[in-house]
Amino acid sequence: MDDSGQNADGPAASKRKDARRNQQTLLDAAAAVFATSGVEAPVRDIAAEAGVGMGTIYRHFPTRADLVIAVYRHQVETCAEAGPALLAAGPTPHAALGRWVGLFVDFLVTKHGLAAAMQADNAGFETLHAYFLDRLLPVCTELLDAAAAAGEIRSDVGAYPFLRGVGNLCIGAGTDPRYDARRLVELLVEGLRPPHRP
Repeated sequence: MDDSGQNADGPAASKRKDARRNQQTLLDAAAAVFATSGVEAPVRDIAAEAGVGMGTIYRHFPTRADLVIAVYRHQVETCAEAGPALLAAGPTPHAALGRWVGLFVDFLVTKHGLAAAMQADNAGFETLHAYFLDRLLPVCTELLDAAAAAGEIRSDVGAYPFLRGVGNLCIGAGTDPRYDARRLVELLVEGLRPPHRP
């Protein structure tokens, strides 16, 4: 605080907060464009979605790989934070799991384009994959455990094979218009329910 009782860091802190918010807007816009058009979508489309000039995007993310990696991390964090929030909001753990898996499927569209964007950086890709597992496996485990404890799904489903299964269902979804990965993932989530006993 300064002599007037004002927070001396006020304007600087406000600028940092605005910069973070602007970057989040860019990442949300890029994720939306990548989900519909792939990671090779023109930067002008991302700029239009975010309501900014292309120079703003290049200032934050000098290369396409920088942008794709930032979107990847942003989406991992969004998925990680969404799990507990969806579980708390209800109406049931199974419904929360279904909504979370929908977010995860949206994320996978970007993830599958990441390998092409990072062709020459295997170590960087492996680091991101480890980050992905560290952040999302515990969230998926929490959702599966809650649904199992509520008797809504079988209790023998592990987070890792489940996420691998979802990921495998999403491979190639963008290359065949007749293939509806989201519908198949919905069937997978529904298939987690325990068998009916006569």
